[in-house]
Amino acid sequence: MNVPLLDLKPQYAALKDEIQAAINRVCESQRFIMGPEVSGLEEELAAYCGVEYAIGVSSGTDALLLALMAAGVGPGDEVITTPYTFFATAGSIARLGARAVFVDIQSETFNIDPAGIEARLTPRTRAIIPVHLFGQCADMDPILQVAQKHNLYVIEDAAQAIGSEYKGRRAGSMGHVGCFSFFPSKNLGAFGDGGAVTTNDPELAERMRILRVHGAQPKYYHKLVGGNFRLDALQAAILRVKLKYLDSWTAGRQRNAALYNRLFTEMGLAGGPNPVLTLPFEAGDRGQLAHRRGAEAPFPGYRHIYNQYVLRVGPRRDALRAHLSERGIGNEVYYPVPLHLQECFAGWGYQPGDFPASETAAQESIAIPIYPELTETQIRTVAEAIADFFQHA
Repeated sequence: MNVPLLDLKPQYAALKDEIQAAINRVCESQRFIMGPEVSGLEEELAAYCGVEYAIGVSSGTDALLLALMAAGVGPGDEVITTPYTFFATAGSIARLGARAVFVDIQSETFNIDPAGIEARLTPRTRAIIPVHLFGQCADMDPILQVAQKHNLYVIEDAAQAIGSEYKGRRAGSMGHVGCFSFFPSKNLGAFGDGGAVTTNDPELAERMRILRVHGAQPKYYHKLVGGNFRLDALQAAILRVKLKYLDSWTAGRQRNAALYNRLFTEMGLAGGPNPVLTLPFEAGDRGQLAHRRGAEAPFPGYRHIYNQYVLRVGPRRDALRAHLSERGIGNEVYYPVPLHLQECFAGWGYQPGDFPASETAAQESIAIPIYPELTETQIRTVAEAIADFFQHA
């Protein structure tokens, strides 16, 4: 049985009539840029994320760029972030002439280790970008404490984390700005590129609205040099349909993760004296890491939305990938080269070995299918294929 890493067709089939009606509504209005669909989505996103303001933008990458611009980051500045994330996190910093100062990750969660941040601060540090990787929030309280102490902006990269929670607070509501992506493969995906920024600060919100439209306020009068970061009305209308179903899709992902955890444990691949797999962790009460071990309910105050389900499998990761691909089972490596080792950032002076936890994660991790429409048969097929690999290794 073939099991794709992601299949969006079942989701579309279930929503086809609603989505076509939304598209037709925009076509009939002939308002394709900004307008009521975008403002309507912004209100709904703000309510969902628990913030005062949400601003639709052209992509998750542009959300990061816009947030950094609004924070005044520019040439010579430094921004603290993680080397284990999608390229856009550091790429947006570099585009403004600033330098990413990396801090290694916590091995269990793949998120930035707050304990390493303060030692990396310099007089040039202007902001911290914690990344809520794979659908789980970074440990935000100590990050916010460091930022407050040193008067730094906190920009949450929540591209993979819409709806995730940390101590009862939603991703994108804790820092100065939250940045979201609506790339089609995300839990809330558009029919193309799209994104949003969120904030509780009215001055930052207004500044980002102005920067979104080339820095113009009013039209043709430019207080700032901004960019074209607008969200299309068609994408906004589609996202408004999908947002209503996001929580049920998240529940499906959590249910699938719990089934994987139970199957891998029952098969003797995880837990026990000689595990060959390290399963995803979720942060529990008081910031302690706690294994779900098949539990159906999330830990109080914390919510992992499983944008990806990522296993650690040790040095035989690439052989497992080949085995799964031969069986027709989708898989992916997020991310094979940490950002500090990317060729385009060689001028920043980082070397192999600088961030060992990130480098190990890049060598050992593999993502397997987790999308909510997976059937139990498909999940068992994936688990059995992995078990077969290790039994015959």
